[in-house]
Amino acid sequence: MGGSGSKSKGFWPFSGSGTGTDPANEGNEQALARLRGGRNATPFVFTRRSSLYYDEDGDLAHEFYEETVVTKNGRKRAKLKRIQKNLIPQGIVKLDHPRIHVDFPVVLCEV
Repeated sequence: MGGSGSKSKGFWPFSGSGTGTDPANEGNEQALARLRGGRNATPFVFTRRSSLYYDEDGDLAHEFYEETVVTKNGRKRAKLKRIQKNLIPQGIVKLDHPRIHVDFPVVLCEV
């Protein structure tokens, strides 16, 4: 469930307008404004990709196993075999409470 930071290179969605007068920074801000299209990004995340799967029976779980009987040296033994085919991902799940995006650059609590 815990995710890492965004892997894509590109613009920083949470950067503010800033008050810095650095000329190199001004060019970056203009490029960001152009890429964002004037939208303000929210620091909250309302949905996430689920790590659960549906099997053929409609059961929902992280992993599915099938019990198989293996005969070795005349002895029967039960083994669990992991099923990896015919599984359908659950998809996007709405979160009960909004979370703060992992790339949001603000210190929330200082100890």
